[in-house]
Amino acid sequence: MQKYLKELVEISGISGKEEKVMLFIKKNIQDKVDSISVDNVGNLIAFKKGNDSSKKIMFAAHMDEVGLMVTKIYDDGTLGVAQVGGVDPRVLKAQRLKINDEIVAILNSTPIHLDHNLTAVAGYDSIKAYAGFKNKDEAKLKVKIGDMVTFDVKYYENNEYAVCKAFDDRCGCSAMMDLIDFFDSESKKPFYDTYFAFVVQEETGLRGSGVAGFSIQPDAAVILEGTTAGDNPELEKTSWATHLGDGAVLTFMHSGVVLDKRIFEYLVETAKRNNIKHQFKMRTAGGTDAARLTKTVDGIPCAVISTPCRYIHSANSIINKNDYNSVVELIKIISVEGRILK
Repeated sequence: MQKYLKELVEISGISGKEEKVMLFIKKNIQDKVDSISVDNVGNLIAFKKGNDSSKKIMFAAHMDEVGLMVTKIYDDGTLGVAQVGGVDPRVLKAQRLKINDEIVAILNSTPIHLDHNLTAVAGYDSIKAYAGFKNKDEAKLKVKIGDMVTFDVKYYENNEYAVCKAFDDRCGCSAMMDLIDFFDSESKKPFYDTYFAFVVQEETGLRGSGVAGFSIQPDAAVILEGTTAGDNPELEKTSWATHLGDGAVLTFMHSGVVLDKRIFEYLVETAKRNNIKHQFKMRTAGGTDAARLTKTVDGIPCAVISTPCRYIHSANSIINKNDYNSVVELIKIISVEGRILK
């Protein structure tokens, strides 16, 4: 497991600019599936024929990560940026970034010696990126409006923990790739015809999943995600959504949708029956592609299985690798049992 996770999280791909992520995934799975295609919005759809073609199951994970985009080029050569997805300005101060995976930039931060208002949070209208340009003309030779800006970090792991950007939702993408490898290496087939949808633009409005759902029209969908942990040392336990180390996260409800009760109860029963460590997401804020898919076609029944991520939507999110492994073990079982639609 985790064969692809390090490389996936280090690839840059904000919403609308997921192509490098898509190409990496396609290269690594195209010889292990029965068909593969890219649709008009950029979703990568892979198909694995099952033993029973009377039903269709879709696994889905989004390829995009949160980040920034260049929106202004100022006279002094600094750059204005806007958030792509939910990026809290509080996690940006003095961060190192990369523009288009090439140009290193630093976001402005007033030193504590000069700023006595320690509780103020800079808004995006005052955030600027410094990339070493002397003036606007020099900057425009290398940068243009609409360029992608991502956190400039590397993957690091220590014992059972890993740190990097973009675990939301490269964890889900990686888990689907691990499942495809499982079918390939074990010469197994899923019970039902199974589609793997690596979708775009989840962070900016759940856009790609609706297109994929309408195209595939599955009988049920399983959304694989990276979700909020909230077990930060400074927070009371009542504020925790999930906890690192407590296993795969099963969601019964989140913003925009109450998940299908039958499938949710099947997931809980399956995890218990197979001694797979699991937990429930205890806060319902935030959303996933399930909110879009349940309103697509005539309503696609959905489940959400997630890896908890502390400091999510930041440059340095933390996961417990055992939680990720629990997700993979659970989806292996539900894909071969064929009971998710019973």
